[in-house]
Amino acid sequence: METLDCIKTRASVRGFRRDRIPDDVLEEILGAAIQAPSAGNVQDWEFVVVTKQETKQRLAESAWGQGFIAEAPVVIVVCSNLRAISSTYGERGKNLYSIQNAAAATQNLMLAAWDKKIGSCWVGSFNEEKVREALVLPSMIRPLAIIPLGYPSSKPSKTGRKALDDVVHREFY
Repeated sequence: METLDCIKTRASVRGFRRDRIPDDVLEEILGAAIQAPSAGNVQDWEFVVVTKQETKQRLAESAWGQGFIAEAPVVIVVCSNLRAISSTYGERGKNLYSIQNAAAATQNLMLAAWDKKIGSCWVGSFNEEKVREALVLPSMIRPLAIIPLGYPSSKPSKTGRKALDDVVHREFY
């Protein structure tokens, strides 16, 4: 799929078929994630790949009962290694760059998945401590996004976007 087509057609998927995602396809998707830019090229992202039903269920519960997470064949939790980013950029790295870096990697991951006809949904609403417990994350690893992945059970509907004129400002606001 061409890049712009992929960007324009990707939509959040919350219903998944049970088909397994082949390991080589998952590796390719994760490989695309790590091609994202990061502040100072620190590459502080970490990815936890979850396939066990019990753990997926705990993640769904951590995300305020968003059950579709547990229905996905694979769930990837995108994290930041706060020690790595703060050793270079201090508090700004920990509080801003870590989030920006994880967001860039997450976008790459989701677009690469869509290119392979695999749906995803960016879940940012969750209890970090419950996710930390479910995944046994060390204190310096912060979970920032939960991404369920799977082949869509139906064609996802694309939500509307604002007109460029409503959000683009030239030279000054």
